Amino acid sequence: MQTDSTHFPATPIALKMAVAIGIGMLVGMEREWSNKDVGIRTFALVALLGMLASLIGPSTAIAALIGVFLLVAAMNTRSILDDRSLEITTSAALIVNYLLGVLVGLGHIFTPVAGAIVMTMLLAWKTELSRFAGGLQPSEIRSAVLLGLIGFVIYPVLPNRYVDPWQLFNPSDAWISVIAIAGIGFVNYVFLRIYSTRGLYLGALFGGLVNSSATVAELSTRLQETGLVGRTTTLCLLTTIAMFARNLILATIFSPRSLSATLVPLLAMTLVAGFWVWRDRRIEESVPGTLTLTSPISLTKVIWFGIVFISIQVIGTLLTRYFGSEGMLATGVVGGLVSSASTTAAAATMAMHGKITPALAGSATVLTSLASAAVNLPIVWRTTKDKAVMKRLTIKMATVIATGIAAVTVDRIFQFSELLVRK
Repeated sequence: MQTDSTHFPATPIALKMAVAIGIGMLVGMEREWSNKDVGIRTFALVALLGMLASLIGPSTAIAALIGVFLLVAAMNTRSILDDRSLEITTSAALIVNYLLGVLVGLGHIFTPVAGAIVMTMLLAWKTELSRFAGGLQPSEIRSAVLLGLIGFVIYPVLPNRYVDPWQLFNPSDAWISVIAIAGIGFVNYVFLRIYSTRGLYLGALFGGLVNSSATVAELSTRLQETGLVGRTTTLCLLTTIAMFARNLILATIFSPRSLSATLVPLLAMTLVAGFWVWRDRRIEESVPGTLTLTSPISLTKVIWFGIVFISIQVIGTLLTRYFGSEGMLATGVVGGLVSSASTTAAAATMAMHGKITPALAGSATVLTSLASAAVNLPIVWRTTKDKAVMKRLTIKMATVIATGIAAVTVDRIFQFSELLVRK
């Protein structure tokens, strides 16, 4: 036990006291706003108690925790006597608040402050979280469990090395890409689930981040049924913009140096598509109704993406070995017709392991994005009967694709991205 006052210098102790009290007040204010008996003063004092107890010693911290449990017991006893209810959430928050104070006393700042903010958010969003949880479907719960399975159970046991004599397949790398795509899909499904009342435009953006071709197919069918075919062009362009953003993010995550080759072409195509969207000026009020999408996380989709990723990576590696950079670029075009996300992840992973240059991976990402944008046209042609709408969409998508092709061609001729990477 520490008893000498020289062990407690004034400035660090003052900072710890301020942080502990601030944490307690933050959580306590939310409890006050929720009309709870235990509010800002109690939470501030409990956090301060945790900080001081941790300074004195472990035995004092344990004794103080017992005191917090007694306080919780007294609070719940009073609540039972008054209205036969338990203050479970407030009790849990009070105990967590004490532990955050202990962390402050031990010299931590980020962890307790971040913990207090997250806890306050969870408490403040009671209505929204209850509404969301109450409306969950069994398939959505299974998807969340599957995401946890592939991320925290399967991935740690996979070998992080090439398992074949030709150096073509690394299970850990392949599975990281599966986790990334599945995670992006699940997060955007949650956003779409929450904000679905805003209609088709949010559906186009969020759906484009998950699967642009599937989103375009569903949107074009829905627009045909509701008589809103005139908005096809804007929605397809928004989906394409979201797909460009997703591929840029994936390429940057797995191979940051490929940004020199991907940024300018994808940004140029995004600006052209955005110009057409702005010129149409069709982003108005939401269309009545919701956009129905199935959960993006399923065992079938995970297995399919894994097969596509591995196939593209193996084919790309072999083509690059025998045909050089042209082979990788061809893989990007063909892969984009199937899954631009898989192709982007495969190319970036190859660059990460030095099989291809980052600049070549960036060019492959741009080409696979171009192919993915181009394949959306026949999808819309099949469902949309309005020739004027199809003409507008074809012209505008053609300008977007031509911009990307020009950017990649210039880069491959003059090797701008290669020079930037070498610097």
